[in-house]
Amino acid sequence: MNMVYKAGVRAMLCAGVASLVSFASVGGAMAEVSQPTYDKSDLVLVTTVINATNPYMASWIEGSKALGEKLGLPVEIVQSNGSSQTQIAGIQALAAKGKKIVLVTNPLAASDVPAIANTVKQNGGYMVVWWNMPPNMEPADVGDHFVSFGTYNGVTAGECGAKALVEAMGGKGGIIALPGVLDSTVSQERVAGLKNVIKDYPEITLLDEQPANWDQAIALKTTQQLIAKYGDQIDGVWTADDGMMLGAYEAIKKAGMIGDVKFSGEGAYPPVVDLMVGQPDGDVVAASSFHRGYKAAATGLLVAYKAAVGELDVANLTADQRHGQYAIDCVTPGNAAQFQANGGIDPTWLDRLIADPFMDLVGGEVVAPQG
Repeated sequence: MNMVYKAGVRAMLCAGVASLVSFASVGGAMAEVSQPTYDKSDLVLVTTVINATNPYMASWIEGSKALGEKLGLPVEIVQSNGSSQTQIAGIQALAAKGKKIVLVTNPLAASDVPAIANTVKQNGGYMVVWWNMPPNMEPADVGDHFVSFGTYNGVTAGECGAKALVEAMGGKGGIIALPGVLDSTVSQERVAGLKNVIKDYPEITLLDEQPANWDQAIALKTTQQLIAKYGDQIDGVWTADDGMMLGAYEAIKKAGMIGDVKFSGEGAYPPVVDLMVGQPDGDVVAASSFHRGYKAAATGLLVAYKAAVGELDVANLTADQRHGQYAIDCVTPGNAAQFQANGGIDPTWLDRLIADPFMDLVGGEVVAPQG
């Protein structure tokens, strides 16, 4: 990776204005870092989540706090609770307190990103965005304060679950699909992955597609409504997120249909991996693509932090480092046991990340599902 690390002098603050120059080492040579930089005591680490109940969001908070402890800085958590206005207002309130924001955000919707970017830019801080961004927006077009956008390949993730699901169904039957939020880049990509797969299976029917807002309780109610509508036509449930899969699983179980219906999700949440390993209701969970909110949040927060303190030169980042995809695996009953240990997180991972914040980056390549 074309990493840029601080090796020299952090420049001084002139007349109380955050117009700073610092120096970083590139391959042993000294290079000027042109973006404003700060002492870490001038910074506040901020992370945003849609809610704290979704296991992915809980893992996101955990990763943010773990990095904060390593850096010796507290982390402020902004919960949108399903409201873009609440999310943006929370970030603006922290920006108004005076410290420079170091932000990693999982925005509720792609359309929220410009307002968030403007807030951070006006504050003089730095941000990294995961998952959702308007299609014609690039960090480099906004400027150095929008350091990077990261995602796991949503199409590949959707294909992981869909391929395993239709194979578990014997290549025929009816599927209900639960996307996340309609105005969500990653949800749209995962649904595209589902549809890429099922077009090759003429005996598979997509019965219905109803967004469940990344919410387990909403997924439960939505699935109950779909059961009332389609009954035993439902042979498979595809979801864009394991939290929603758990809600759908509960609804199918309450309806006495468990064992007759196969499931796939996304995120390899511990309860879902437990279902694959223990199989208390039989082999009903076909697959879930693997990543953790822990990793995404820690990676994004670290990249923004390194830009803020001058350990990373934003202008010299590669195109993939500013807008890139990160590695993902496909977890099935055959390889699920290995993901149970440490919640799928190598205990050495965070220390290795601090040394190389782009270590999991795979660039623009589509990563084939593993396992």
